[in-house]
Amino acid sequence: MPVKKIKVEVFDESGNKYTISVEGKVNRGNAIRILDIVELLGGIPSTEKSPEQPNELSKIEKVRAVIEKHFPLVYFSAREAQTIYNNELGENIDLSTISTYLTRLSNIGVLIKEKKAQKVTYRLVTTEIKNILKNQ
Repeated sequence: MPVKKIKVEVFDESGNKYTISVEGKVNRGNAIRILDIVELLGGIPSTEKSPEQPNELSKIEKVRAVIEKHFPLVYFSAREAQTIYNNELGENIDLSTISTYLTRLSNIGVLIKEKKAQKVTYRLVTTEIKNILKNQ
């Protein structure tokens, strides 16, 4: 009988990535423990809002919102995303930080990352693009 495996990847509010793997006897108890850990890391959104921070978004969620608003159909660079983020939200974000978030968003399938020579560009994955990628 093959070994059963469960692998869960979770991003916390700061955009840090956690990977949890279980190999061997995978049962309901193990799955519940994994979900408890995921919830502690902030991977499962709670239905209740904190009274201190009713509409507070994490930085990676803000980056995603800016991209969805300003770059829904076109390729963009990390520097362009940084400029829009800084101007729109009135917050300064380092280029290295926004590059990290863009890479993480591409790793989870929200963005397409394209490298040409020394230039890296990103594009939002739309339903049409998802359908094209499935048919290839």
